[in-house]
Amino acid sequence: MKQIRTTEAAGHVLCHDITRIVKDVVKDTAFRKGHIVTEADIPELLKLGKDHLYVWEKDETMLHEDEAAEILRDICLNEHMKAGSPKEGKIELTAACDGLFQIDVPRLATVNEIEEVMIASRHTNTAVKTGDKLLGTRIIPLVIAKEKMEQVKAAAGEEPLARIVPYQIKTAGIITTGNEVYYGRIQDTFTPVVTEKLKQFGIETTEHIILNDGKEKIANAILELKSKGVDLIAVTGGMSVDPDDQTPGAVKMSGARIVTYGAPVLPGAMFLLAYFDDGTPVCGLPGCVMYNKTTVFDIVLLRLAAGVPMSKKDFACMGNGGFCLGCPVCTFPNCGYGKGTPV
Repeated sequence: MKQIRTTEAAGHVLCHDITRIVKDVVKDTAFRKGHIVTEADIPELLKLGKDHLYVWEKDETMLHEDEAAEILRDICLNEHMKAGSPKEGKIELTAACDGLFQIDVPRLATVNEIEEVMIASRHTNTAVKTGDKLLGTRIIPLVIAKEKMEQVKAAAGEEPLARIVPYQIKTAGIITTGNEVYYGRIQDTFTPVVTEKLKQFGIETTEHIILNDGKEKIANAILELKSKGVDLIAVTGGMSVDPDDQTPGAVKMSGARIVTYGAPVLPGAMFLLAYFDDGTPVCGLPGCVMYNKTTVFDIVLLRLAAGVPMSKKDFACMGNGGFCLGCPVCTFPNCGYGKGTPV
């Protein structure tokens, strides 16, 4: 720091807050630490009794907090995000479209291990709408060594730490299985639930097939929907270990590659996910999807809607945070359910 005359302070950076007090009216901060003094500020500073100021002495080896925040912004930003202007050394990113928000958690942790810098984000693998806040960046001190920010850029790598993936899937076909529905013994209450969940991501159900039990019939129905070009296939029912429940075997028979039959998530342990070679997903939905408000399908559907492939490891990591507490008032997705440790 150095002390200078206020009349000569234009272009310099304040090293301390300056308070404005009007008796019985207001007490607040008129100028904050880190503020860059302008010519227009000088008369106001003089009115506050500040004939001298402590300012940051320019050093070519150091960066101001706003400059450093811009570097942190750049290592996070992708094309579907917007960045605000620096404010008190902080920059926030917001969503420029609806989609799936993801952040590379291991790389984020590597950056945050570096002293004097921080990036705080919302959870990875969450749904966002246009205008939603995503993350904030800043350094801890007022100034930081350029060398340290070069270390930050090296730790972050070439790709942005964060991304928004717009929703890709537009159409779906649903196969309803079970003799009880096929023969009209009970009303199909499963399909409306699935259709409504798909709508939340802009996915239209364009095909619906109702079948009685039978592995070959279900497999042929899957292939029929595949031939009609739907983006996603969902098979409801037939997912337990009862002898009549043949959906897993039918999915395998269809030629789709099964990623997982079973997930460490409750409710939703009997969930199945498979892919055809062209990436078309096939979901086997257990009965809990029909009667529980939130299940594994809600967690997985977000990533499927964005066209992001899922692996067995993705499911294995869901165990941490995969236990729904069944709260009297469900606040999902604003809760811990589904916020497991990412790969």
